[in-house]
This record gives sequence, C-alpha cells and structure tokens, in this order.
Amino acid sequence: MRVTNNMITSNTKSNMNANKVLVDKYNTQMTTQKKIERPSEDPVIAIRTLRMQTTMSHLDQYIDNNIADVDSWLELTDTALGNINKVLTDARSLCNQGATDTLNADDRQTILRQLQALGDQIYCEGNADNAGRTIFTGYRTTEQLTFKENEQDTKYIIDQKFDFHDMMEARYYYGETEIPSDASTQWDKEMEKLTYNRIRLAYGKIDSLDSITVNGAAAPGTVNSYASLDAWRAAAPAGADPMVIGDNDMVFIEDTGELILGKNIAHDIAGGRSKIEVTYTKTGFDKGEARPEYYYDCKKHTPDMGQDAGGQDVYLEFTKQNQEIQFEISSGIMITANTQASDVLDTSIGRDINDMINIVSTAINAHDKVKRIEQMMTRAEYADPTSQANLQTYLTAAEAEAVYADDNLKKTYQHYLTSFNNYLSKVDIAHTNVGSVQQRLELTRIRVENQRTTTEELKSKTENRDISDIIIDYNAAYNAYTASLMSASKVQQQTLLNYL
Repeated sequence: MRVTNNMITSNTKSNMNANKVLVDKYNTQMTTQKKIERPSEDPVIAIRTLRMQTTMSHLDQYIDNNIADVDSWLELTDTALGNINKVLTDARSLCNQGATDTLNADDRQTILRQLQALGDQIYCEGNADNAGRTIFTGYRTTEQLTFKENEQDTKYIIDQKFDFHDMMEARYYYGETEIPSDASTQWDKEMEKLTYNRIRLAYGKIDSLDSITVNGAAAPGTVNSYASLDAWRAAAPAGADPMVIGDNDMVFIEDTGELILGKNIAHDIAGGRSKIEVTYTKTGFDKGEARPEYYYDCKKHTPDMGQDAGGQDVYLEFTKQNQEIQFEISSGIMITANTQASDVLDTSIGRDINDMINIVSTAINAHDKVKRIEQMMTRAEYADPTSQANLQTYLTAAEAEAVYADDNLKKTYQHYLTSFNNYLSKVDIAHTNVGSVQQRLELTRIRVENQRTTTEELKSKTENRDISDIIIDYNAAYNAYTASLMSASKVQQQTLLNYL
C-alpha cells in the first residue's frame, strides 16, 4: 500500500485531535467531577442517573413533607387526646364524688363549678388544628367541630339511631316544695317520684319530633310530645296522676330532648330486640355545641340558603361516613393520620355533663329551701305555735325533697361513673392507636432515611468520578497530546525532494 504525504498529514491531524478530545474530556470531568456531560456520551449511565434522581425526589418528598406532616398531625392529636383524657378523668372523679353519701353544701357547690368548667372545655379540644387544618373533622379540615358563635337561625333535620346501650333509667318528680311567703298556710302536697327508662337525643331544645321507627316499623302506641317537663306535669287531667305513661306509649320532651319509654317498649329494647331511629328538627345552636354533620346523617338550612320554587327551605345534606386522611410515607405504604371526632368525643359527653349540672343544681336548691324555711322558723314573728306548725309542714316536705334530690344525685352519678369509664376507654383506645401509628411512622422514617442515604451513595458512584482518578487520566491524556504535537512537528521535515 502506498502511503502519501497527505495521508500521513491527515492521520497525524486525526490522532492529534483524538488526544485533544481526551484532554478536553478529562478537563471537563475535573471541573464537574461527573462521568458524562451529555446523555449521548453514555446512555446507560444517563438512564440510571435519571432513575435514581427520580427515586431521590420521591424519598425527599416522603421525608421532608409527608412524614413530617403526619408526625406533626399525630403530635397534635396526641396532645389533644391527652387533654380530653384529663377532662374526662376529672368528670369521672366528680361522678365518684357525687355518688357518695357524704356530700355537704360546699361539696355540691364545688362539683357544680367544676362541672361547668369541664362542660365549657370538653368540645373545645375537638377544635385543635394542625397548621390551620382541624384534626378531628375528617375531610372538612377548614371547619371546626363546634359552632364558633351562637347560630339561632341555623336549622338541622337530624337522623339518629339508638339501641339498648343508649337506654338509661331516669327519675322524675312532681309536687316540689314551695318556700312560703308567710306562715299562714300549711303545705298539703306530697312529692312523688317516678322512674322510667329513657333515650336521650344528642341535643335539647328540639323544634319537633318528625318520626320514630322501632325495628324499621312505625312506633307502637302513642307518642305524646310536650314542650317541657313542667308542661308534661301540667297536662294531667284533673284528679289524675301526672307524668303517667302507657306501657306501649312514649313521651317526648322537646326542651330536654328526652324520649321517655313505656314499660313494654323499654323491656323490648333492654332485651336487645329493638332498634330505634328518630328524626327530629332543631333550630338554633349555642356556641361550643358539636356540629351534627360530624356525627349523624342530617340536613342543614341557613337563612342565606333561601327557598326553592315551591317555597320550601333549601337544605345541604350530610351523610355520616368514615373519612380517613391518608398520607403515602413510602412507596406503596399509606398511613392514616387523623382521628375522627365521633371516635373520641361522643355527643353524650356534653349531655351527661349538663345533666350532672342540673341534678346537682336541683340538690343545691332543695337544700337551700330547707335552710331558708329553717331560718323563717327562727324569726320572732313566726314564733307562735300555729306558725311553727305550719312552717313545719313546709320543712318536712322540703327535707323529703332534699332526700329525693340527694338520692337522684347519687344514683345518677353512679350510672354516669360507668358512662365516663366508657368514654375514657374510647379515648384510651384512640390514644393507643395514635401511639402505634407514631411508632410505625418512626420506623418508616428511619428506613426511608437509610434508603435515601444508600440511593445518594449509589447515585454518586454512578455519575461521579473520584478526582484522583481524573487527574491520572488527565495527565496521561495530556502527555499523549504533547507527544502527538512533538511527533507532528517532525512528520513533514524530510521529503523525497531533499534527496533529488
């Protein structure tokens, strides 16, 4: 093969350029410490790097956002549940105190003040929020669990279901003693006590009882509605005993939201054979009351919602459902961050506390009657035998009323002792669940952090070069390039013409 001068020159230039390309390549690597500058240089490295970069983005999202968000949510839930537990424990202690036989006037006043404070606090804990998102209200994180202000024009139609667990014994009285204005008359009435089973709605001050079904069928017997207990007492015909219920009948008290059961209905429910569903309408809610939509199927109407073409109120409908807020904390691993209000804050808690307040207030008032009548009997103008005899009839009746009130306080508080034990049990279960989720979250966080560290190392090995290796390769390439320059300078120094 004949090699010409042009061929030698061309090959020399090509070899010089190849060495120069290597010098440029290693110079760039020395600056960036990356194996490749463009994907076309090594597609395999480029694809692996992109995959690991995507994995790193996901891991960063899990650790820096999702896990951190869940951890914050759980911490706040844990704190709120701890506060709820303390409130319920305090209420249980008051139940235990009220169930004793040794209460004096100061004890009853202390119980009353503490119950009023607990009643104001219990549902406030349900408004705890995480960065503006309420933690107990399911998907509706922008809304609070309770009414922020008094909403006297807001109306709800509520569907509430009951079974034998919701029935309790309650005592009703009539013939309460009056405090005389003077000693000219005798007290000739006798206090009577009636004991019935009742089911209490989630709210009082009900507009109307719209429907009652027992085991899916219309309620047996008659359902009589009264505005208040006083109205029920006053409704008895002349000469008849007040507050009497037929065995298959029911009485509904709108003011207290009580459905008082006849003997046979109560017996069926107690046997576990009956379920009751009640639909009722309530207009007006006080600040701090729990919103019905977090507990029951219901419909809501406010004045600004207006009416339809037929003149009927327009309602916003709510269906009670499980609303778990889940976060992805690792690839394919979901975790539930929220606890729902209906799982820890039963609407019966507030009703129980209000009942306890009313019962202890009744006992306080009964003992106050005794004290005031005793004071009247010490006054000089009532020192004559007739006045003393007349006042004694009032005193005897008032003392009997105080005994009844104390007995009701004791028995009701004994029942609520069990109720608050059940409420505490629900909170403890929720608290334990939060703790287990926190533990699971921490284990996942450690694993994901280790995974991120491992991925970072693998990504670095895939796309980066050690500087010492680059320097060695660079010096070798530079020496080759320098040698090629020296060699090229001598290629065309001698030609055939030099010998002709």
